Amino acid sequence: MLNVGLTGGIGAGKSEVARLLVSFGAVLIDSDRISREVVAPGTEGLAAVVAEFGPGVLTSEGALDRPALGAIVFADQERLKALNAIVHPLVRRRSEELQRAAGADAIVVHDVPLLTENGLAPLYDLVVVVDVAPGTQVDRLVRQRGMTEEEAGARMAAQATREERLAVADLVIHNDGPLDALEPQVRAVWQTLTERAAGAPAEDTTG
Repeated sequence: MLNVGLTGGIGAGKSEVARLLVSFGAVLIDSDRISREVVAPGTEGLAAVVAEFGPGVLTSEGALDRPALGAIVFADQERLKALNAIVHPLVRRRSEELQRAAGADAIVVHDVPLLTENGLAPLYDLVVVVDVAPGTQVDRLVRQRGMTEEEAGARMAAQATREERLAVADLVIHNDGPLDALEPQVRAVWQTLTERAAGAPAEDTTG
């Protein structure tokens, strides 16, 4: 089994990279998806979030009101740390369960947005970073997600810097360009991963 960490800043296009890797044969463990599962209605995670942040972070149906919670935690680093202290151990436990369920010869890609921030790079055989310029991130968040520039800046400021992410990268995928420029890069990275999994010398695709 080859364990690969996949990360990138908000708006970098990491989800599209993950989708392509799955199409090539990777087993995906998506931390974002798991983080939603562990705070679904009726879970211990949601109960802990409400205990920490109050009932104002719930919708009228009893689900987590993500915009309300986001407005709290992305404006206050200490509140963000409190949320992460609840959610991250639950995500880690579920991720380990899914990893154990993958086949022994699988290439398991862990989509982890906060891999750099939480010092998780040593947990993986290789780390793949999807890299974009900060200006590209802001543009995508405003155009595609309807954020203001201020909201986009706050989300980006709550994450690692571009330089910090690149410092932990073994492989880099550059995604400032059009979508059709992404697939050849991801295919090259997949070739590197399959060679590494097979124990063959892997070509450097970080350029």
